[in-house]
Amino acid sequence: MINISRYRGSASGFGSQSDTASASGPQRARTHKDSAKSEGVEEGTLSVLRQARVLFGAIANSPGRRSLTWLSVAIVLIISANAVGQIYLNDWRGAWYDALGQRDLDGFVLQLKIFLVIICGLLALVVGETWLHQMVRIRFREWLTHDLLNVWLHPRRVSLLGYAGEIGVNPDQRMHEDARHLSELTVGLGIGLLRSSLLLISFVGVLWTLSSQVQFTWDGATFAIPGYLVWCVLIYAFAGSWLTWLVGRPLIRLNAVRYAREADLRYAMVRVNENAESIALFRGETDERKTLDRPVEGVVDITRQLAGSIAKLTWITSGFGWTGLVVPILVAAPGYFGGYMSFGGLMIVVGAFNQVENALSWFVSNFSNIADWRATLLRVTTFRTALLALDAGQDELPRQAASDAKSAAFVIQNLEVESDNRVIRPASSRVAVEPGQHTLLKGDPGGGGHAVFRALAGLWPKGSGTVHVPPQTSTMFVPQKPYLPLGDIATVMRYPSGSGWMDNQALEHALRRVNLGHLVPHLETVERWDQKLSLDEQQRIILARCLIHAPDWLILDDFLASMDSTSREMMLSMLTDELTNTTVIGVGSGIGLEPLQPAKIALVASPMPSAKAIGTRAVPVVRKERQGLLDGAAPAPTVS
Repeated sequence: MINISRYRGSASGFGSQSDTASASGPQRARTHKDSAKSEGVEEGTLSVLRQARVLFGAIANSPGRRSLTWLSVAIVLIISANAVGQIYLNDWRGAWYDALGQRDLDGFVLQLKIFLVIICGLLALVVGETWLHQMVRIRFREWLTHDLLNVWLHPRRVSLLGYAGEIGVNPDQRMHEDARHLSELTVGLGIGLLRSSLLLISFVGVLWTLSSQVQFTWDGATFAIPGYLVWCVLIYAFAGSWLTWLVGRPLIRLNAVRYAREADLRYAMVRVNENAESIALFRGETDERKTLDRPVEGVVDITRQLAGSIAKLTWITSGFGWTGLVVPILVAAPGYFGGYMSFGGLMIVVGAFNQVENALSWFVSNFSNIADWRATLLRVTTFRTALLALDAGQDELPRQAASDAKSAAFVIQNLEVESDNRVIRPASSRVAVEPGQHTLLKGDPGGGGHAVFRALAGLWPKGSGTVHVPPQTSTMFVPQKPYLPLGDIATVMRYPSGSGWMDNQALEHALRRVNLGHLVPHLETVERWDQKLSLDEQQRIILARCLIHAPDWLILDDFLASMDSTSREMMLSMLTDELTNTTVIGVGSGIGLEPLQPAKIALVASPMPSAKAIGTRAVPVVRKERQGLLDGAAPAPTVS
């Protein structure tokens, strides 16, 4: 059963999209200004903390959480051991410089041996940390990619996402490039933050103790400021962090816009590659080259803005890096020149100061990466949230009455579909198609038949009414354009039932039945069959698929109208001789269905009243155990 109800203010963004049959074109043709607004403003409504909760909450419920947890525990232990090793190394530094200052050869040799022991231990820890870092990054990306694919490839979401506004543009970019980048940044920044935190805790105590050796003289009195070195490093580090945030804040928005424009450029080039033959036949290379200038200019423009912002940020990060060479010596100089601190002690102060300063300046050093991470997290989590929001509210909407659910008829009740500022409806408010009663919902060319077809499948976002599919039946929706999945011919024919559903003998029979016997040797040959086969061959593959699946209900989106006469006769012969239990519901012109003598129901189009709500959506079909069949990018309606 499909419920289509009027809906206002959808959280998933319905209502702003043009009512075209294919949303991808107008969506992808948006201006760069619109792209920047979408990425920088609309998606920015989610706080970074909420986005992080979305991300890590999904990890907590994922099957791979155990491996990620154990790897994380291991890397915490190794980084902790490394921090302890750094303390020993810093203490060794003082003894080493004292031996040099005192010209103590025996002490010099002893400290050299101690150094080799410490370095061997630290080297083993660094190698282990590097390996664990890579493993955590790999596991994180594996989990994130699988999670996004699971959420994306939920029934009906792939199609409904096309009507969700800007968030539905270039989902491949978000699930591939953004997921990869987010995994690398999250793990890298997380491990860096952990390391800095542990070093901070370890060396603050060292600096606090050494602060007693920095003595000041005032009016003949000598005194020490408790924690003097700690307060100095805190002031220095926080000043750098504040300036970095002030100067680098625009990078978050600029990175978000950059990813959107990079995705536009990649899509534009992929589109040219996929239509290379048509472009060459029309000699359209010059026009396509001009068309590509716009996304290229968009990428160059935003990259130029990024370069300027990064250059400004470099004034702060590099400046603090250079001054960090002398600041610890300056703040500890009173103790050294006053004779309260040895040269080795001064070197211990310098080492501890640098460790604490580096830990506290983690934000300064990584702000560019943090801004990049923030923008990538924004894109990934808002995409995931938008996908989940496509199903919002469906449980509260009315359901079909129990008595109707037992009917064997395919029932269309009070269906109204909004498309191109029109309302398309069947001439009868209630259409009940009984098994064996072939029916045509007939509309004029451009009369909204494609929108009605999608509404029957639960994939049209604007309209109202109810569609009921009989229980315990299989239903196949066949769109105008054939869809062939990746894989071998056997996989293409069995789609969507998997690789083990039908034996090869039945597949071979179906191929020969539709005059595609030359494909029998290629049943297990993996190719891009959607590019290798002609349109006529692809349509015949769909006929063979109908033959082996033998659905109870076959809903056609003017599929026969685009076929040649031979293929039409073949389809009608199959329906007459082999698919005798299949009931056909045609939507559109009905060309090719005349020999079936279908009952004809006119599709009536009328202007949409201005008072009608903008932003309505379809609600997915309620699914029971028997899976329906679908040919095309849209998922099949489920059986209620």
